[in-house]
Amino acid sequence: MNAFTESVVEEAALEWFQGLGFQTRAGPEIACGELGAERHDPDYRDVILEGRLREALARLNPCLPPEALDDAYRKLTRIDSPSLITRNRDLHSMLVDGVNVEYPRPDGSIAGAQAWLVDFDNPENNDWLAVNQFTVAEGQHTRRPDVVIFLNGLPIAVIELKSSTDENATISNAFNQLQTYKAQIPSLFTYNELLVISDGLEARVGSLSANLERFMPWRTVEGEELAPASMPQLQVLVQGVFQERRLLDFLRYFIVFEDMGKGDPVKKIAAYHQFHAVKKAVQTTIKATRPNGDRRAGVVWHTQGSGKSLTMVFYAGRLVLEPEMRNPTIVVITDRNDLDDQLFGTFSRCSELLRQPPQQAEDREHLKLLLNVSSAGIVFTTIQKFMPMEAEDHLSERHNIVVIADEAHRSQYDFIDGFAKHMRDALPNASFIGFTGTPIEKADANTRSVFGDYISVYDIQRAVEDKATVPIYYEGRLANLELDQNERPRIDPQFEEVTEGEEVERREKLKSKWAALEAVVGAEKRLKLIAKDLVSHFEARLEVMDGKAMIVCMSRRICVELYNAIVKLRPEWHGADDAEGSLKIVMTGSAADPLDWQPHIREKSRREKLAVRFKNANDPFRMVIVRDMWLTGFDVPSLHTMYLDKYMRDHGLMQAIARVNRVFKDKPGGRVDYLGIAQELKQALATYTESGGHGQAAVPVEEAVEALLDRYEACCVLFDGFDWSHWTMGTPAQRLSLLPAAQEHILRQENGKERLFKAVKDLSSAFALAVPHPKAMNIRDDIAFFQAVRAVLAKGAGQQQRSELDLDHAIRQIVSSAVAPKGVIDIFEAAGLQKPDISILSDEFLADVSGLPQKNLAVEMLRKLLSNEIRTRLKRNVIQSRRFSEMLEASIRKYQNRAVETAKVIEELIAVAKQMREDAARGVQLGLTDDEVAFYDALEVNDSAVKVMGDETLRTIARELVKTVRQNTTIDWNVRENVRAHIKVLVKRILRKYGYPPDKQEKATQTVLEQAEVLSESWAVA
Repeated sequence: MNAFTESVVEEAALEWFQGLGFQTRAGPEIACGELGAERHDPDYRDVILEGRLREALARLNPCLPPEALDDAYRKLTRIDSPSLITRNRDLHSMLVDGVNVEYPRPDGSIAGAQAWLVDFDNPENNDWLAVNQFTVAEGQHTRRPDVVIFLNGLPIAVIELKSSTDENATISNAFNQLQTYKAQIPSLFTYNELLVISDGLEARVGSLSANLERFMPWRTVEGEELAPASMPQLQVLVQGVFQERRLLDFLRYFIVFEDMGKGDPVKKIAAYHQFHAVKKAVQTTIKATRPNGDRRAGVVWHTQGSGKSLTMVFYAGRLVLEPEMRNPTIVVITDRNDLDDQLFGTFSRCSELLRQPPQQAEDREHLKLLLNVSSAGIVFTTIQKFMPMEAEDHLSERHNIVVIADEAHRSQYDFIDGFAKHMRDALPNASFIGFTGTPIEKADANTRSVFGDYISVYDIQRAVEDKATVPIYYEGRLANLELDQNERPRIDPQFEEVTEGEEVERREKLKSKWAALEAVVGAEKRLKLIAKDLVSHFEARLEVMDGKAMIVCMSRRICVELYNAIVKLRPEWHGADDAEGSLKIVMTGSAADPLDWQPHIREKSRREKLAVRFKNANDPFRMVIVRDMWLTGFDVPSLHTMYLDKYMRDHGLMQAIARVNRVFKDKPGGRVDYLGIAQELKQALATYTESGGHGQAAVPVEEAVEALLDRYEACCVLFDGFDWSHWTMGTPAQRLSLLPAAQEHILRQENGKERLFKAVKDLSSAFALAVPHPKAMNIRDDIAFFQAVRAVLAKGAGQQQRSELDLDHAIRQIVSSAVAPKGVIDIFEAAGLQKPDISILSDEFLADVSGLPQKNLAVEMLRKLLSNEIRTRLKRNVIQSRRFSEMLEASIRKYQNRAVETAKVIEELIAVAKQMREDAARGVQLGLTDDEVAFYDALEVNDSAVKVMGDETLRTIARELVKTVRQNTTIDWNVRENVRAHIKVLVKRILRKYGYPPDKQEKATQTVLEQAEVLSESWAVA
């Protein structure tokens, strides 16, 4: 039977690259010393294919003399920056913009020029190569990535693959392996543009600095149409990203280094929806700006949290380089100052891609000055600055001005007689494009008259499927507040919300419906009840899920009074200094505001420092109170709960609740409503669906509770007939004694352990979503018990190294507090045994295990111990580990098939354990080292034809084999046929020399080589 291994996935990937026109070579074939050698360092420290790079430099720069090309090569190979990511940024700049070179003219003066590394206009003029098993050595480490993609001799992509049929070979393992490579062989990644991980089923692409959740699927091959589900994800990714024309566009326009102000920059790449949306938007913009164009470039609707701001950056960066646009001016407009600042900040951090620093208009006069240019420029402004102070001429009549509107909605921009009309009047020949995270209402003809129809749609359903966002759950807690009917807010259907940018005079407020509602919402009794409920709710959430919360209030007065009510309950959450405390208010204000508001009123720079704190998942600043700030364009991935106590509707509501949909480890999103605006949410969703969107904006928490109870029932079925009441009612000793019996109960069932692992994992995720719903809290202790049993079965010898997803998650287990302060008890401790060292297994310990009343648990313990030891020995002695593995598998197979009694299986496993213990001492008895014992075993010493040679001769052969093989193994020897052949000859020579049976020589030689492959790794380290 052919095993579906990692190499099968690798071969499939190479076939797909060949189909795209890439050459493919095997790493050992191009190694130094081989017939087809392309590398010059026998120690594998070179990562550039020098011949291909020099040929490309000469081909792409025919007018440059050899000295200039040598200068370019020298600069490429001597990039000197303190960190990998900054070296990578320098290289990317050279790849896209060329290398600055100098060379002497005939008259002795120095000439400067640009040496191009890539022909972006003619894909066929470049050299494309995929190499599998490409060995790289650096420092003390030698690593061999699965596939490396070379463009003109530069290693621009690394692909790490795992087998789809190996349950332990996951996509997260592939990601972890790339992180190891980055740390141990960083020279390979200096030139890297893309990283790809796949387990044969899933496939994702990410940047050099991306964490696992930022590795995204690529779901299209051509255009925006999704590839069929039957097509392997890796094939879609390879053909969708690495097709030569698309890859060149990607490298040139869709990679950005975002400079965060301190530390290393963050490298970001476009996701598939951003890539195709921008390409389409550029084409519609070109069409709109032509003399016969209608000035409407269209609308890009990409749901909140899916990278809309970055899509705008990629669009602007692509547009400024479009020849037909003749060096355009781009005007980015928002409707609020804080949004203008946020978006301006994003563009400023990406100025390299934009080829110019963006500028922010301070007022209308400054805006007029910035637009009074013949070409170029990226200008940020709020739409209010287009309001003319008096009759005046147009700000600019140029045709190559493109206005980007963030969140293009009628209610925000008022296209009939408001600010948008003045903007149109001021820039009569400009073209307009809208970017929005929420749909434009179907009946909104005015918005369409300015922008046109949708260019690209990426809705909630697609974003959740791609794991670009997480689903949001809705929980109404109005009923939890003990308020009389007259104390509850009544929302007038005609009520218009008041936002930060539209505040009216206090005297008018007092007369308005808003004032009446604000008075009820902000009543002292109600705020005290909300504070109490909110604190208990959030603390319950924190018990099961790491993260942060945002409270949205109706007015600044309510913000301050709710803060005081919360701090009264939790004084330790207060911090007088901005750098301290778990709870803060973020709002604007002035000296005219009440005295008790002043500690919470901060100027822009202080608010920015608070933003940095809140975005840091590890900062103790866990809860923020806002009125309007941070509700749009503000990304905090660890934010998982929003408490809404403010009337909102339509796109404003959709934008606000999307604050909690950012991906963060394995968090689910959540939103709590204290005002009773479920109807507004339904209306917003109706608008969303009517506009063509798919997926739910917010799922009722009752659905999460229902799913929790279903998963709880599945766990209860596994423990049917088992009494775990002592878990909640018993003493600590009684609780601990439950664990061995519970394990026995699970292990007695067919596939019990595997079924439990999956059931408890699903239950834990559902619990994190539903907490602190009363139905969830009622079963909390039972869930802790299920988690404890799962954890104790998973822990200990034989457990595979956990993936980063397991080690670094947002969902917290509740067993640590339920079992013991130090965490989960392991399998041996729970059974009252000291965890043993397999190499010194005592007869007393084996007798204790044999005497356990829980026989299935005894089998599980021994299986774990022996599996772990066999895995350890496999790194030293192939024959020995194979023999013991077969013995263990045979015993476990009988156990699983119930072919023999459990007690008999225990006897067999104890016999294996004793034999392992005895084998560990064989080296001393034979007078051989561990390496020599391994080769001694490879000689089939138990075969009758071999035994006649005598032990002394066999020991001599073993010693000579170790010495000879060790002297002749070099890096990658096992995949280089010429070196393998040479060692094979040497081994056979030694065997013949001592009269080893001729008919046994071939098999012994193969076994010796197999053993050498295992040992050579430790020899390399030594």
